[in-house]
Amino acid sequence: MAAPTQRLKVATGFASEAGPRPDNQDFAAAYLEGPPRHHGLVAAVADGVGGNKGGRVAAELSVRAFIDDYVSQSDALPPRKTAARALESINHWIHVQGQKDENLKSMAAVFTGIVIKGHRLHCFHVGDTRLYRLRDGALSQLTRDHKPEGAEQSSLITRAIGLEEAVRIDYRIEDVQTHDRLLLTSDGVHGPLSADQIEAILIQRASPEETARKLVSEALAHNGDDNTTALVVDVLELPPATLEDLDAAFARLPLLEAPETGAVVDDFRLEQRLADGDYSRVFRARDLKDQRTVLLKFPKPDTIGSEQSARSVFAREAWVASRVQHALVGAVLTLPPGRQTRLYIAQPFYEGETLEERLSRTEKVPVETGLDIATKLAKAVAALHRAGIVHRDIKPENVMLLNDGGLKLIDLGVARLIHLDPAGEVDHTPGTPNYKSPELYDGLPGDERSDIFALGVSLYRMFSGGDFPYPDAPAFSKPVLGRPQALWSKRRDLPAWLENVILTAIAPEPSERFQDGFEMAYALENGMLSTAPASTRRSQWWRADPVKLWQAISLLLLIALLVVAGMKFG
Repeated sequence: MAAPTQRLKVATGFASEAGPRPDNQDFAAAYLEGPPRHHGLVAAVADGVGGNKGGRVAAELSVRAFIDDYVSQSDALPPRKTAARALESINHWIHVQGQKDENLKSMAAVFTGIVIKGHRLHCFHVGDTRLYRLRDGALSQLTRDHKPEGAEQSSLITRAIGLEEAVRIDYRIEDVQTHDRLLLTSDGVHGPLSADQIEAILIQRASPEETARKLVSEALAHNGDDNTTALVVDVLELPPATLEDLDAAFARLPLLEAPETGAVVDDFRLEQRLADGDYSRVFRARDLKDQRTVLLKFPKPDTIGSEQSARSVFAREAWVASRVQHALVGAVLTLPPGRQTRLYIAQPFYEGETLEERLSRTEKVPVETGLDIATKLAKAVAALHRAGIVHRDIKPENVMLLNDGGLKLIDLGVARLIHLDPAGEVDHTPGTPNYKSPELYDGLPGDERSDIFALGVSLYRMFSGGDFPYPDAPAFSKPVLGRPQALWSKRRDLPAWLENVILTAIAPEPSERFQDGFEMAYALENGMLSTAPASTRRSQWWRADPVKLWQAISLLLLIALLVVAGMKFG
């Protein structure tokens, strides 16, 4: 159950020749983007239509715009939305320019583009360029030529980029596997060569560059009379699955009753029930195949809601954990294909205790230990925010304190993906009462600042010995937040700057809080480096007991009045 590689790994090769034509109107390119962004591989081939003056311009613009526009948009958005939008935009521009500019009159291009993201291949196709896939020694053509009926062998086409004001794009989605070999070609290659000839060259498994050159040279040797272009992509390693991948995979798994201790599920022996909540049951389990201890979380069909929502929650937690891949954020294990037979998620088993369990003990968390926990937790939240993820259920129960001194922020099932989830009002915002910020009760979906509020409440509880900063609100009611009780009154060894950081985090108004985890982590680290020790505040007894302060002031005023009166009548 090895962790997947952090990025897609491919090898690409390209070759293009003008052939007997005076110029080359084909254009091809590929681009692979690695972490921290996750666009994956994007590649395309285009062929200028019919030798028109602007054919080369249309081909190059189509490919460049497809790649540039796709990678410039959020990598959290689905390729079908971002890549198709890029093609629609460039189609309109090419069509308009072809109408206005005599030098580019009627320019257009046929086009085939691909995106490999996660474990899926997205194909966008217009015209008679082609996409092939070689898998397990067999060649498949994944695109269909857009030609008039009965004229399949002619050079006539019915669709092209820029040909009309609006373009119809064939979209196809396929799974992708390691060792897949993909081929994008212009008709200068697949026109002279048969599918069997193309397969014979691809199956030799020469390098992508050498294979592309071989395809082009063979096409020209077989009386090719057109520009010839071949782009070969070998899939070497796959990254973690995308949310779409997981949604599709989890949709195929049956939703069954939660098992009991002692059961064996997919060669996991359930040894101990660790939690049994409203929506899920959690076990420590022994992996009988890999001989390791893991944690398994099973949904409860009777309470979790619809099957679709249950699968969405589990897919989301698995995807967020695989996407963030941070030392302070809980991970999810990737099971080998075919092993999982029902809906659950597998996670590493972390030796330690939750922060809530630590707070249940009588002794308070020492300031130095608490500062270490607070800083690590803020950095974990910052890692989520950097990836466009809002946790939405930060609380001590979801913070694991590891025996080796590490920390893990866990339970990502209700996380919000900012670029995918709408920002409008929702019927129900997840979270735990007393940790939910006031704006969540107004139906807002939650953003980085609502995480900061929950983080601040958690830290207040940690340093106060378990107390909450605000009184309980009636069930399902929006809390009315007044001024929280000063932390200094609960423990005298707390630095003033730390109390200010926590009070900023739990401010009722979102605009008054830290705006994300980065700001709060910086404030915690900077405070530790630049301030005096906590002991310097011990002389400031008046901050801890303002009543005694006013009693003392009143006594001094009374003495002063008596002295003045004695002088007047003496």
